[in-house]
Amino acid sequence: MNKLELLKTFVRVNELCSFTLAGESLGLPRSTVSEQVKALERLLGSRLFNRTTRRVQATQDGLLLYERSKDVLSGMDEIESLFRADDAQLSGRLRIDLPTMMARRVIIPALPQFLQRHPHLEVEISCTDRQVDLLLEGFDCVMRIGALSDLDVVARPIGQLSMRNCASPAYLATFGMPHSLADLAGHRLVHYVRNLGARSAGFEYEREGQVYLQPMGGVVTVNNAEAYSAACLAGLGLIQVPAVGVAEHLRSGALVSVLEPWQAQAMPVSLLYARQRHVPRRVQAFMSWLAVVLEGQVDPAASAS
Repeated sequence: MNKLELLKTFVRVNELCSFTLAGESLGLPRSTVSEQVKALERLLGSRLFNRTTRRVQATQDGLLLYERSKDVLSGMDEIESLFRADDAQLSGRLRIDLPTMMARRVIIPALPQFLQRHPHLEVEISCTDRQVDLLLEGFDCVMRIGALSDLDVVARPIGQLSMRNCASPAYLATFGMPHSLADLAGHRLVHYVRNLGARSAGFEYEREGQVYLQPMGGVVTVNNAEAYSAACLAGLGLIQVPAVGVAEHLRSGALVSVLEPWQAQAMPVSLLYARQRHVPRRVQAFMSWLAVVLEGQVDPAASAS
């Protein structure tokens, strides 16, 4: 039995925590997936998964093999691509994570162009506002907005997103238009936090390279970018958001830009990928394409070189 095929099946089961879902993804019956995993376990002399009626979870040996398998399969894909002069012949699967707002408004609408250029590639897209673990969760590339805390991956700076302070016309009709920082005492902020139960630091603004925070009250706290904008549209308070995320609403008048002299600090945009000797050409191709797509969205004046 082809050992590479066994590894591919094992990796898929580990990523999806399911023999059934792995089989559907690979176009194989569940029984075949199970037999391939058993064959790999016999070959290695080690149990790779703990199986229950509800879930499949990798053992410690399985986790170790998963990390090594990704390197082996990635290396094999890279070897195959070395002799393909045409990027249209790039094949394989890309697993990426994107911020929800950027995926919906910018990247997914442009994705058909990338897939037309590379018809043999498959793309899996995770959209979440949480910070995924690129290595543990098996992503090829992660787009991150904001400060970075990942020390064991490579970060490719793309640029920065300029910010806007926004409110809805209904909110302004009730609370009035704020003209100065002092006016914020009579206003509400929609609070954004990564984990519910926490409290946001308040209204952020930048002056001469320094960032300042002004505490504000509010009645709504969210942990999702789409909910953040929705709360503002519903008249629940002010928000501070990347301009690209509210451009349509500002053009239509659904939202109004406020306190323009007191904008929050621009947010850096980075592409993260694993440290490895050879980055697969499909990953390189995707990151290069994504950087071009984002050129029109990042702040040119603050863009990283």
